[in-house]
Amino acid sequence: MVPPRWVRRVVVAPAVGIGISLGLVSAPLWLLGAAAMSPLLPGRWRPLRFFWFLAVYAAMELACLVALLGLWLASGFGVAIQAPWSQRAHYWLIRWFLRVLEWEARRVLQVRVVVEGPRPSEYRGRPMVVMARHAGPGDSFLVVHSLMNWYRREPRIVLKDTLQWDPAIDIVLNRLPNRFIAPDPGAAGATVERNITELAAKLDQDDALVIFPEGGNFTARRRLRAIERLRQRGQHHAAAQAERMENVLAPRPGGVTAALRTAGDADAVFVAHTGLEHLDSVADLWRGLPMDTEVRMHWWRIPAAEVPRDDRAVAEWLFSWWQRLDEWVGEHRPVP
Repeated sequence: MVPPRWVRRVVVAPAVGIGISLGLVSAPLWLLGAAAMSPLLPGRWRPLRFFWFLAVYAAMELACLVALLGLWLASGFGVAIQAPWSQRAHYWLIRWFLRVLEWEARRVLQVRVVVEGPRPSEYRGRPMVVMARHAGPGDSFLVVHSLMNWYRREPRIVLKDTLQWDPAIDIVLNRLPNRFIAPDPGAAGATVERNITELAAKLDQDDALVIFPEGGNFTARRRLRAIERLRQRGQHHAAAQAERMENVLAPRPGGVTAALRTAGDADAVFVAHTGLEHLDSVADLWRGLPMDTEVRMHWWRIPAAEVPRDDRAVAEWLFSWWQRLDEWVGEHRPVP
């Protein structure tokens, strides 16, 4: 349950900002203690790497909150927050945050990223609807970072409403054309599709609508629940297809159909990745250190002329592509 916006702005954001400030004051002591403990614990400097990465993330979060407050004041207490200059400034702030986060992950966590597929130059001048596998917060950051810093796009993202507990994510993404939705919208599914239709309208050559069709991070339990949900709805053929996919959840075609129907001139892009699915929490980050891992991404681009727009055709097309993503992940998943 996410609190109302005024509670998040008046209570949650200041509390997080004050908490981070107090934590950063004591950060040198934590880092000294982590350095002293590192030789006594398994992993190469695990405590020091762990606390350093958290300290950097916290400092960046605080810097973003201060910058967002400054932009709010500069826009006349929010009056001109939707002005083009303000929108560009918000996108620049996100690019900076993701660029630093990715650089620190490479340097401190020893994460190597290998990208396969078309070069960024092949995507220029075309609006895109991007459909990505969802296996954890790490891969979501990586997909958006790739779009913004490699492909120079201004993404419009459909993401879970619970992410609004993070004040920086909450504030900056709500000031830009994005939509937060419940993971299982139920009766509100029509509203979700209407929101996605609004995002897909008037995509220009620098835009990319980002959808995670699975609706949540992949886990074995969620995979079984998704298959059972299809059976309960009488979609036995789709359930049989989902059973054959072992590395992804069954995709939900409603939002994808709404996006492709609205953005008729947009290319479709599928993104598969593997290497970060074991990171779903701070505890997972601790257990995973030292990572020294390779993250692989593969991008597929389908020209607009080859993308189906009919509802039923889109559903079948999406499942066939998701089977392809499943096979790719199975072939490239790192051996534990």
